Amino acid sequence: MTNAKDKLLGEKILVVGELLVDIISNDNIDSLAISSQYTTNQGGSSANLCANLKWLGVDAQLHATVGDDNLGTFLTNELKSVGLTDTYISRSKNRQTSIVLVAKNEHTPDFIPYRSADLAIKRVEDEVIASCTLIHTTAFALSKEPARSNILNAFSTANEMGKFISIDWNFAPSIWQEDDGRDVFKKVCKLNPLIKISLDDLDRFTGEKLNIEEAKEWLGKLNANVICLTCGKDGVWFKTQNEDWKYKPALEVKSVVGVTGAGDAFWSGFLAQFVKSQPIEACVNHALTTAKLKIEKPFPLYKNNK
Repeated sequence: MTNAKDKLLGEKILVVGELLVDIISNDNIDSLAISSQYTTNQGGSSANLCANLKWLGVDAQLHATVGDDNLGTFLTNELKSVGLTDTYISRSKNRQTSIVLVAKNEHTPDFIPYRSADLAIKRVEDEVIASCTLIHTTAFALSKEPARSNILNAFSTANEMGKFISIDWNFAPSIWQEDDGRDVFKKVCKLNPLIKISLDDLDRFTGEKLNIEEAKEWLGKLNANVICLTCGKDGVWFKTQNEDWKYKPALEVKSVVGVTGAGDAFWSGFLAQFVKSQPIEACVNHALTTAKLKIEKPFPLYKNNK
C-alpha cells in the first residue's frame, strides 16, 4: 500500500466526530444567565471543520451520528446544502440529536451541551480510512463511549496505513466530567498526530494557569508531528517535530462579530494547505486568514461567498 506520507493521493480528509445543533445567541452576551434570542445552526467542531474544508476546496467526508428526528434531518440537509454528503452519517432511533446552547461573545463563549446521539459514533470501516490522506477528530468526540473506542480504533488503523492523524484537543471538564482525559490524550500522542490546542484548552486540561513559555514547555515534550498553540488575538505558536517554536501574530480584525467557530476555521485553513504538502508556515498563514474571515462574519464560514 502506498504510504500517504510519501504520496498524498487525492488530498482527502476524513473527519470523525460530533454533528449537532448549535443554538447560539443572536447578540453578544456574557453568559447564558442573560436573556437573549437565539438562532439554530448546524454545529459541532468536527462538522464545522468538515464543512469549512469543503468550502476551501478540499475533498472532505464526515463520519457522525445524529438522532432519527427532525433535528437530525435539519443537520443532514445543512450538510448537503454546502456540498457534503450524508454517506457516513448514521441515524439513531434510540437517541436524540445532540444540541449545544451557546452564549456568543468576543471571548470564550459560555455553553451548555445536551448530548445523546453524538456519543454513538459507529465503527469506521477500513476501506473508508484507506481512501483518505488524513483523519481528524476532537476531544469533544473522544469524551464518551462508544464513540471514543471507535474513533481510537480508526486512528490506530489509520496510523498502520500510514495516514496522517489530526486532533483538535478542545478539552472542557464539563464535557469529560469525572474523566481527566489524560489516558486518551496519551493514546493519541503515541500516533504522532497533528495537534491544535488553544491556551484556554491547555489551562483546562492541565488544571493550571500557564503562561506562554510554560505552555510551550509542556507541549514541547509531546510526541507530535505538528503542534499549534492558538492564543486568540495574541496569535499562534507552532512547531514541527524536533524543531524550535515559531510565532505568528493574529491578523488585524476589522470588526469582531463573534469568536464562536474561529478555532475550527483556523484548523480547517491549516489542514487545507497541509494535505497539499505546503510548508508549515504557509499552513499557519492560511489558517490565520481563514480564522480572521470567520471572526468578521455573522454566519458560518462555509456559507460565505468566496
